[in-house]
Amino acid sequence: MRDLIGDIHGHADKLEELLQKLGYSKQNNFYSHPERKVLFVGDYIDRGPKIRETLEIVKNMVDNGSAIALMGNHEYNALCFHIQETEGGHLRKHLIKNIIQHYDTLKQFQNRQKEYEDYLEWFMTLPLFYESDQFRAVHACWNQKNIDYLKKHLNNNCLTDALIYESVKRGTEFNDAIDETLKGKEMKMPKGMSFLDKDGTERTDFRIKWWENPLEVTYQEISVLPTTELPNDRIDVSLLENTAYYEADDKPVFFGHYWLNGAPMLYKNNVCCLDYSVAKGGHLVAYSFDGETILDSTKFTYV
Repeated sequence: MRDLIGDIHGHADKLEELLQKLGYSKQNNFYSHPERKVLFVGDYIDRGPKIRETLEIVKNMVDNGSAIALMGNHEYNALCFHIQETEGGHLRKHLIKNIIQHYDTLKQFQNRQKEYEDYLEWFMTLPLFYESDQFRAVHACWNQKNIDYLKKHLNNNCLTDALIYESVKRGTEFNDAIDETLKGKEMKMPKGMSFLDKDGTERTDFRIKWWENPLEVTYQEISVLPTTELPNDRIDVSLLENTAYYEADDKPVFFGHYWLNGAPMLYKNNVCCLDYSVAKGGHLVAYSFDGETILDSTKFTYV
């Protein structure tokens, strides 16, 4: 029995409120439940007011066996932002947009360099995905081809010091698999179109619903977030490298990452996104999974 929890982004107060609502109590400095455990789908840092406190809660639960924590793209980005390239600079360039993304985290660890580096070491121990006999969980995208590839190359589904250098080499199969797993599947907008994302960055690629058949939907329908700039036309599938999608008879899959709005809902009977934009005034969301093959929208809990 698992309670799967979406992106927290430094909102420790909301996390504690949600855990208590789910029946977890804090004893011996960590939250636990007599019958259930948590699976966090990543993105513990950046944006929020209590990033250190969030990490303390999550890590203490993991260390004491009451939770599993996956890596999100923000933890991966923080590692790359910190690790130096052999020829100088960093694996994640210190561009203005990247500095802004990490600013809240770095500020809250001011004068706590050792503590921050200890958490970075812990990030390296976080698996990129999880699978049991009954369900799957990942931060952004479960593409079976990518997962199979990563299983062969990762160390117990985790990065290593050597692998993180390999992961940033653009155009490699490893980079593509890491990127899509942690950041989602994207496709290019029709020629000449662009939009501003939530951070004001202009983009020509948009995140797509990797659980939808691209042969059967329009540009607007396959976009995760409503984007008025997209036409309501059938997709030019030549813009996609492949047309694989998550099938209706696959195991239930849980993920975060997509900054959804409103009350939690299921995309399909086996597809559940748990990120409802707590860092933008939305909800922190959990789904209580008990082995069902058809997911149930009444099993969401949120604050």
